[in-house]
Amino acid sequence: MWCLPTVRPNVSEMFKCSSLRRFHSPVLKQPTAARFSTTSSSPYLPPLFSVAPMMEWTDNHYRTLARIITKHAWLYTEMIAAQTLVHQQTNLDRFLAFPPQQHPIVLQLGGSNVESLAKAAKLSHAYGYDEINLNCGCPSPKVAGHGCFGVSLMLNPKLVGEAMSAIADNANVPVTVKCRIGVDDHDSYDELCDFVYKVSTLSPTRHFIVHSRKALLGGISPADNRRIPPLKYEYYYALVRDFPDLKFTINGGITSVSKVNAALKEGAHGVMVGRAAYNNPWQTLGLVDTAVYGVPSSGLTRRQVLEQYQVYADSVLGTQGNGRPNVRDLVKPLLNIFHSENGNSLWKRRADAAFKECKTVGSLLEESLKAIPDSVLDSPISESPESGEDDVFADVHNVLPPPYKAVERVMYVLSWEQRA
Repeated sequence: MWCLPTVRPNVSEMFKCSSLRRFHSPVLKQPTAARFSTTSSSPYLPPLFSVAPMMEWTDNHYRTLARIITKHAWLYTEMIAAQTLVHQQTNLDRFLAFPPQQHPIVLQLGGSNVESLAKAAKLSHAYGYDEINLNCGCPSPKVAGHGCFGVSLMLNPKLVGEAMSAIADNANVPVTVKCRIGVDDHDSYDELCDFVYKVSTLSPTRHFIVHSRKALLGGISPADNRRIPPLKYEYYYALVRDFPDLKFTINGGITSVSKVNAALKEGAHGVMVGRAAYNNPWQTLGLVDTAVYGVPSSGLTRRQVLEQYQVYADSVLGTQGNGRPNVRDLVKPLLNIFHSENGNSLWKRRADAAFKECKTVGSLLEESLKAIPDSVLDSPISESPESGEDDVFADVHNVLPPPYKAVERVMYVLSWEQRA
């Protein structure tokens, strides 16, 4: 039987972000910890594992669920357009507020106007994000096409460098860039290096999250851009080799914790996972703390995770006005928590039917979870990641492109000075 918690949080306190209310984690003793240092004052373990920013997916509700499951993964917001923040200054909570339990959390901004990006960074300061990231990787026609930002920015590294410098000047946290390995025919390794070198030279950016596919902008959909361009992990590992003063997180095609650890084993500074963390949160996020960070398991069961999430969900129900978020909004992140388990399909059908009658998340769970066996609800996460998968990184160091020459960097800087 579904048991509802008796203690309910103060909603205003839940959304009052304070730098004092953070997770203070023990120092990671694994060798991988030394690969990544964000800031010397950071109270968090390094971003060996992060959850990718995904539009309409990685909202406050999903991030709350993710943080209940994993205490150490780094979470990203959805991309928020800088212009939106500039024009919605009287309504910033709608876009920027988050429960303090979500730390460490990164704000991802989108845009190409340097002034707007600087203002957005300044407006976000009061909310206490741990880093600010600029989206230089989204291939959506609305963003990279008519919007002229997202992955299109990779074609203008000088602008990106200026934007990152402006963001950093208006923020008190590290700034990072998320990009692809190339755009259309601009997909050589040297062109990728030119982008990284120019941005890091013109700004304090020392961390790049690299989706190891190029983007195709000729009308191809964002979904096809995650599937059709081939993965070139060798470009990522070549960046690690050629820019020892920078940090790089690898992204793209990594679908399990075992693959995360395989990437780290081959020298990746960090790994970002997107849809696998959303589509199978229990078997992905549930393994992060133990298998990636090497800390003891929380021992939580799915029943306990849902009880904690229900407290949050019912406390924010309808708080944004016009009935939003509603029960359906708040249950959406839960729909994959029983991925591949007995009763999963029946539970989803019962939950869908319950939306019509249930006015709270608690009542919906009480009604629908009868479909899930107690053995599933009350078993803690396995402490061992999946095994038996092919190691896609095993031979990557044998196919690296030629090193990016220092003399080429000098010539590149000179060419930019001549253009200016």
